Amino acid sequence: MEKAGGTPAAGGAANPGDPEPRHLSSPLLLVLGLLTAVMLQGPIRGALAAPVMQSWMTVFVAVVVQALPFLVLGVLLSAAIAVFVPPSFFARALPGRPVLAVPVAGVAGAVLPGCECASVPVAGALVRRGVAPAAALTFLLSAPAINPVVLTATAVAFPGNPGMVLARFVASLLVACAMGWLWHRLGRADWLRPPARSAHDGHSRGAAFWGSVRHDVMHAGGFLVVGAMAAATLKAVVPAEWLRAAAGNPVLSVLALAALAVLLSICSEADAFVAASLTQFSLTARLAFLVVGPMIDLKLFAMQAGTFGRAFALRFAPATFATAVAVSALTGVVLL
Repeated sequence: MEKAGGTPAAGGAANPGDPEPRHLSSPLLLVLGLLTAVMLQGPIRGALAAPVMQSWMTVFVAVVVQALPFLVLGVLLSAAIAVFVPPSFFARALPGRPVLAVPVAGVAGAVLPGCECASVPVAGALVRRGVAPAAALTFLLSAPAINPVVLTATAVAFPGNPGMVLARFVASLLVACAMGWLWHRLGRADWLRPPARSAHDGHSRGAAFWGSVRHDVMHAGGFLVVGAMAAATLKAVVPAEWLRAAAGNPVLSVLALAALAVLLSICSEADAFVAASLTQFSLTARLAFLVVGPMIDLKLFAMQAGTFGRAFALRFAPATFATAVAVSALTGVVLL
């Protein structure tokens, strides 16, 4: 029913010629944010002038500027490998026996750079092409943890502690191989759902490469910013006595930084610079941060569940976390 004058009654359907309802778009939100910042520039400038904020900004900018080149390089290399190296290459290169294929796949992770965002779909492609799951899972864990880009970034982040590079390599390789052998021994076929086709299947190689680069830069860059913010907050805002209490207990410090690595979900090409800024903690605790992060964090759990199924992720992730914490602690005691 219509009111006088031909206007629709309250609650009635709109005419076909009526304008579409307006929604907030990203450019509009950006303009609103800039206008708000201009209107509040006085209070914002005063807040940024505070000593604690200057300290926070110094740590934040230092972590981002140091880590960003390695993150971009790692994303470019991992995208190139995922797109231009056929999964059949891995199937031909790995031994047929899973027990022998596990360490070979682990060492292959040191030769072929790839961040954790790329290692999950690559491992899924390996399983889809008939590679033993134990070997594919070993590569999934080792590639983002011990590749040349990550180890170089670690050496740059810890210039006064060259043993950290060796400790990270040894601990990460041991965890990757241990989890591969553990899956070969105890894993069941019904826990591992066959992975779906890659999102880039059917595209040209160039389109797939740049699509992978764009996705990984935005994805990993966001987590780098979050990690840098968290490191700066720990450094400048959290009371020093709280950090000393956590860092003073060897067991608690390792568990705290391992849990922090899971929560922050930083890309492996950038996590060394965040770890280097956590100077209140021991080298062993920071090693746990570097070993756990590339193997299991919040985004990796979601990606593993989406690729291999929830039943797999619910079993594999806790086992990986426990193994990584134990091996990194023992490696730190021996090498650091």
